[in-house]
Amino acid sequence: MRGDVVVVTLNHRLNALGFASLGEFNADFAASGDVGMLDIVQALKWVRTNISQFGGDSQTVTVFGQSGGGRKVETLLAMPSAKGLFHRAAIESGPGLTAVPRETATRTATAFLNLLGLDKTKLDQLQKRSVEELIEAQSMTRGGFSPVHDGDVIPENMFDPVATPISADVPLLIGSNKDEGTFLLQSDAELFTFDEAGLKARVRNSAGGNDAAAERILSIYRKTYPNAKPTDYWVQIYTDRSMRMRSITLAERKAAQKMAPVYMYLFAWNTVGFGGKYKTLHMAEIPFVFDNIWAAEAMTHGLPEAKALAATVSAAWIAFARTGNPRTKGLPEWPAYSADNRSTMILDNKPRVENDPSHDLRLFWLDEEKRVLGLRRPTSGR
Repeated sequence: MRGDVVVVTLNHRLNALGFASLGEFNADFAASGDVGMLDIVQALKWVRTNISQFGGDSQTVTVFGQSGGGRKVETLLAMPSAKGLFHRAAIESGPGLTAVPRETATRTATAFLNLLGLDKTKLDQLQKRSVEELIEAQSMTRGGFSPVHDGDVIPENMFDPVATPISADVPLLIGSNKDEGTFLLQSDAELFTFDEAGLKARVRNSAGGNDAAAERILSIYRKTYPNAKPTDYWVQIYTDRSMRMRSITLAERKAAQKMAPVYMYLFAWNTVGFGGKYKTLHMAEIPFVFDNIWAAEAMTHGLPEAKALAATVSAAWIAFARTGNPRTKGLPEWPAYSADNRSTMILDNKPRVENDPSHDLRLFWLDEEKRVLGLRRPTSGR
């Protein structure tokens, strides 16, 4: 109704049901580490065959997803079986450069089997176990289950060391939210109350116990945000490392192909619910993309400016789906992203384009990754 588009959602197998990699044990399970992705491919084939019956165009299909859904989108970009089934792609707060290495996935699957009291000679018994048993075992399996770089279904990593050529001709819209960590770190019971000592402990832990690295991180963030609170620093550090910088790297590598345009955004509208403490949290853009902020009243309070931004954002997503370009009359000129301009649309009450926002932080993290190649991601949150 909003923009004369047909929206299709789908179910697919998740976690152990979709990504338990058992192919090393039995050839009959060769694709088991990626059957969740193959479910999505089957859905896209259904769309190609049937969507005209619903008023859709099988030659103008856009795949888009948020968080884990964004990771599924970029995985599709590297799958030969998905080639030609979609023509644009959008990744919202879900950047990932690689699939899980097969060796890692096999170790995780082995631990999963052990928790069920099985070994590699008894794989047929998996199908006799209840879903409840499988879910209980997966919840106790360290490492989790995600798409696997198996050399067949996913023959190469999506964006490492370079962007996959399989989808080089597919335009990409990618971005993240300003304060992803306020949601992603919610398992930290003291997230909004810890003091300076708590901040230092969290940053040190995120740096693998490296005091020098932790001090470098805190120094650049104190310089960039001189009046921030301990929680603000930690949220921004986590957000930048887990979402923002990876989105930039992914966009860089896609743009370097010079085959299809990449459009970068940063969603920066601060939510007003719960005293505003969650700011622009992970998932905050979803009701704006779908123009249904009434369904997220706790975050938006139905404010007029939220309604206006939702109309603008949804129009941009619709334009991208239709043409491969998110430009609309309600937005300023939105250039394609490149390593030269790093044009980024800031989506807020007054949308604007900035070239290379947070320039110093981007260069810092680039240098830090080179300096400490083994730097671990933060362990608090997901």
